[in-house]
Amino acid sequence: MTTTNYQTASVGFADQIPPRLFIGEWREGRSERELVTRDPFDDRPIATIRQASVDDVDEAYASAAAAQPQWAAATPRERTAVLKRAGEYIDAHRDDIATLISAESGSSALKAAVEVGLVLDSVQEAATFPSRVHGRISPSNTPGKENRVYREPLGVVGVISPWNFPFILSARSVAPALALGNAVVLKPASDTPLSGGLLLAKIFEEAGLPAGVLNVVIGSGAEIGDHFVEHRTPSLISFTGSTSVGQNVGRVAIGGNYMKRVALELGGNAPFVVLADADVDLAVRAAAMAKFLHQGQICMSVNRIIVEAPVYDEFVEKFVEHVATISYGNVADPSTIIGPIINDQQLDSIVGKIDRARHEGARQVHAGPIEGRVVAPHVFADVTAEMELFTEEIFGPVVGLVRAENQEHALELANDTNYGLSSAVFTRNIERGVTFARGIKAGMTHINDITVNDEAHVMFGGEKNSGLGRFNGDWAIEEFTTDHWIGVQSAPVNAFPF
Repeated sequence: MTTTNYQTASVGFADQIPPRLFIGEWREGRSERELVTRDPFDDRPIATIRQASVDDVDEAYASAAAAQPQWAAATPRERTAVLKRAGEYIDAHRDDIATLISAESGSSALKAAVEVGLVLDSVQEAATFPSRVHGRISPSNTPGKENRVYREPLGVVGVISPWNFPFILSARSVAPALALGNAVVLKPASDTPLSGGLLLAKIFEEAGLPAGVLNVVIGSGAEIGDHFVEHRTPSLISFTGSTSVGQNVGRVAIGGNYMKRVALELGGNAPFVVLADADVDLAVRAAAMAKFLHQGQICMSVNRIIVEAPVYDEFVEKFVEHVATISYGNVADPSTIIGPIINDQQLDSIVGKIDRARHEGARQVHAGPIEGRVVAPHVFADVTAEMELFTEEIFGPVVGLVRAENQEHALELANDTNYGLSSAVFTRNIERGVTFARGIKAGMTHINDITVNDEAHVMFGGEKNSGLGRFNGDWAIEEFTTDHWIGVQSAPVNAFPF
């Protein structure tokens, strides 16, 4: 039985998403554990779900494996039609989906609307994939032989998604995997089982996806996590989440009895660099958005603001002044920008980082209140490379400002991290910015733009401890397919060595 949150705009829409597992059909899980998903602002219950056991995971993978061959054999037009219908469903229910995302993940109206748009773009891009898959024919050194390389589906893909952008960070793997002829088993985060998992099951069911091609299991990592990854059926595990958990996923996936590929989109420590010739006012507004959107709970969020010395003091003053205008509180108010932290564990981590920043000697220049799980912005100046605010991913509305002596020092500071996901540099000289950007060891760098960027047709991914693999566009086609060499000897071979 589901309990609808007071924020949900359409009770009918919320009630259309059964609070159950989706394994070929909607059914109850068999774990002894129940999951109650709650609004992180006030703990109001949204839905109660009986969780999956390892037996449910086995059945989900079996369901996917049984359905995949026929789905892969469908024509490109047939698979494209399903993806297009899924996109039409999302477009028709934009507001209701955004409201569900807000209620379950504490997202502001702005962030939730952006997320729905990102998913629609991702699904529409994936709808083009069935006709964009190409193999190749290569010549052979053997007379009468032809080398054909077919690009084929992987088979079954396991997807593990996080709670911060639950809808897009599930759809970004699910949609292309399905479009390319794979079947999928999705395990969403326990904080966001509806918007990160069961919503997609409902969407693709409505779109006419054959039963068994997409399966969704809801369960705790402690009970089903390793089993989900080490299972013999999936050919690839696509994981988005923290670096520490992702490293374990990689170890289990590659080091177990059934070796498989991994696509890992992990943590970040994004540098936001302001060079001396930058438009400071523009940089201030961009830094604030890239830091405080969704409470800073984004892998691409600005983590370190590095400012060249000639404009450092000006930037600090204007940044603090601007941050003081950012609204915070209940995201049921559409004007709210900063809503609640997702859960108490994350809240404790953020409060701990604030306390350590003070203890380590960072100069606090702005301190908003902490009310329940809502943490208003905290800004620290004169942060150095030895401080935790510099070295670790924050994942909350806290940021450190770092003084760079010159451009070379700014680049050195930007690269002084084990992460390499997103980054940004602000300068009025575009080519100077490009040169600087190419020196940053990261998967993505944006000039005069925010670090939080994602376009469905453009590569997305990181370097170093920020992950392995690439998402979106042609890169997703490569990620969710495999090459198969078929050597064709059409002429008789006169002699073999023995």
